[in-house]
This record gives sequence, structure tokens and C-alpha cells, in this order.
Amino acid sequence: MTLRQYLILMSLGTVACAIAWLFIVFSIDPTQAGVIGLTFFYISLFLTLLGAFSVIGFLLRRKLVYDEVAVFRHVRRTFRQSIIFSLFFICVLLLLQKQWFNWWNLALLIFLVLVTEGIIFSNRKNKRYVQ
Repeated sequence: MTLRQYLILMSLGTVACAIAWLFIVFSIDPTQAGVIGLTFFYISLFLTLLGAFSVIGFLLRRKLVYDEVAVFRHVRRTFRQSIIFSLFFICVLLLLQKQWFNWWNLALLIFLVLVTEGIIFSNRKNKRYVQ
């Protein structure tokens, strides 16, 4: 798959997920939908955020750091970071929904995001030097 195909497919998937999310927002009553409606809401929002952060993040990274050889590394890194950031955003929304959102929960979430990214970064760094 070429980079252009990846960006087109990811953009089309993001638009489709955004349309599905908007359909859910405007057609489902959260008080009547129950667990299934909220699950569809959060899954479609997660996929929309994942695609948007992935495409926008890759385009920004490509503009700031231009390296034709390492394009696949930029795609992989941006996709991983967009998964982490989308999960962070969904967790914040879940905490807000349950009315458990406060500064120490936010601090804990930020700490978990930083630790996760640090562990992934340190594992990648060590694998590069070990042959």
C-alpha cells in the first residue's frame, strides 16, 4: 500500500466514522439507548478521533520532518500516538459522564499516557541497538 492510498483510505474511513457518530448523536436518545447506544457513541467517536489524529498528525510530522526514507516510521509512530491520544480523550469523556472527573484523575491519565509512550519509546530504542 502506498502512502497516498493509506491517506485516502484513512481519510475516507474517518469521514464514514464521523458520519456514523453524527447519526448517533442526532438520532439516539442517551436516556433511552442504554449501554448499546453509549457503546456505539464511544466506538464511533474513538474511530473518528483515531483517523483524524492519524491523518493530521502524519501531515504535520511530514511537513516538520521531511525524510523520504523513514515515511513508514512516521506513519507507524503517528498512528500509535493517535491511538493513545484518542483513548485519553475517550477516558476523559467517560469520567465526565460518570461525574468522576477531577484534577487527580486527569493527572493520573496524563501520567499513564506519558508512561505508556515512554515504555514504547524505550523498547524501540533498545531494539534498535540489539542485533
